[in-house]
Amino acid sequence: MLTNPLLVVISGPSGSGKDTLVKKLNETKKDMRISVSVTTRSPRPDEKDGKDYFFVSRTKFQQMIENGQLLEWDCFCDHYYGTPKENIEKNAGLGYDSFLVITTDGALKVKEKIPESILVFIMAPSFSELERRIRARGTEPEESIQKRLCKASREFKEAERFDYVVINDEIQNAADLLDAIIKAEKADTKRNRDLLRQNMEVYASYDR
Repeated sequence: MLTNPLLVVISGPSGSGKDTLVKKLNETKKDMRISVSVTTRSPRPDEKDGKDYFFVSRTKFQQMIENGQLLEWDCFCDHYYGTPKENIEKNAGLGYDSFLVITTDGALKVKEKIPESILVFIMAPSFSELERRIRARGTEPEESIQKRLCKASREFKEAERFDYVVINDEIQNAADLLDAIIKAEKADTKRNRDLLRQNMEVYASYDR
């Protein structure tokens, strides 16, 4: 049985639908856990503390950095975002795959620290659709929207540094593709060397 837990890092521009995609996949996969990021920004009307994010003060966030509690952290629109190490380590110990939904810069930092992590870049089918999705939220002023679009342009330039790319046009199709990526990674021989070695002696005994 292949049980090596994976660290899957999902990233992409605002409006790519990365959060919705991961939540969709989580509806059917019992062996995955979504890592909850910590942020200094205020919660949106539909967000809950501890479920969507851990909402903390800047002072608390700085303490977490100094105490080495964050795997990575980044700043956008004057707000800080970070990934707590604790839950990832706990999930791995229990055999669960951990899914991180973080910024592109954050994803590349994770790859540097944990080379075996899997980076998946999520993108909308077109830039115009990306802009439409951001504006459809109706939660941000024009200045903030322009900052997000500008950052989306920069993030797209980093897409080639990721292991996979998923175009999020229709949510179920995108979720199926992401699931296929996970299954393929689970079966990768590099991740199952211990299993192969365990069986090598048994098979070798017949090679006489």
